[in-house]
Amino acid sequence: MAKKQQSRNGGTQAFLADRSFYVLGVFLFLLIWQAASMLKLFGDDFSEAFSPFSAFLALIEMAKDGDIVHHAVPSLRRVLVSLVMAIIFALPVGVLVGYFKRLEQLTYVPFQFMRMISPLAWMPIAIIIFGVGDVSVTFLLWLVAIWPLILNTVHGAGRVSPLWLNMAKTMGAGDKGILTKIIIPAAIPDMLTGLRLAVGVSWIILVPAEMLGVPDGLGYFILDTRDRFRYDQLMATIFIIGLIGYLLDSANRWLISKFAWKI
Repeated sequence: MAKKQQSRNGGTQAFLADRSFYVLGVFLFLLIWQAASMLKLFGDDFSEAFSPFSAFLALIEMAKDGDIVHHAVPSLRRVLVSLVMAIIFALPVGVLVGYFKRLEQLTYVPFQFMRMISPLAWMPIAIIIFGVGDVSVTFLLWLVAIWPLILNTVHGAGRVSPLWLNMAKTMGAGDKGILTKIIIPAAIPDMLTGLRLAVGVSWIILVPAEMLGVPDGLGYFILDTRDRFRYDQLMATIFIIGLIGYLLDSANRWLISKFAWKI
């Protein structure tokens, strides 16, 4: 009993020690940020507005005025819609390309060629086709999200052991049965990894994409604060973008830890 209590106390101390380093990392980050402001690295006139304390006050002001909700909700909606559309398109494509060798050979060069093009390079074409607004932004986010999903799914589907496939074929399974019973379940860990990457790059591209003439969103608000010389609000918006991105990535890591497995 005494040994169990001692072991439990040791585990608690190790847990608290681990968490204290996370807190220390945040403290050091704020300290460096404040030091950069005090050393006037942002310029003599505006450094005070860039400090974490000014950003914190601006954050409170934006929360009271409703600016955070007003701009964060449209941004999250655009990312979510584009991700759903990317999943609907990319996962079936990835499974088929990973399973059928000829299809992989057929698509390899075009896929590698297309994924190397920055989504921002598609901005003029998106505006020509869809006009300025939500649809263009959603198209760019969809375009950046499909490649990690497709390529990771292809990898997951393609690394299934040939022994499994031969065994299934010997027992009379057709392509449909192999895809639904073996390939797709085996590729789920890689699909989740692809989803995590897709969420990350979509959130990164969101800010420049929302500069395409939309009337709201965090990317739009960055430009708005700059034009109004409200650099404290600009820093607060950057903080919100980082915080939401961190939370989205944490949710994906939880999904991976919950539903991914090794084969």
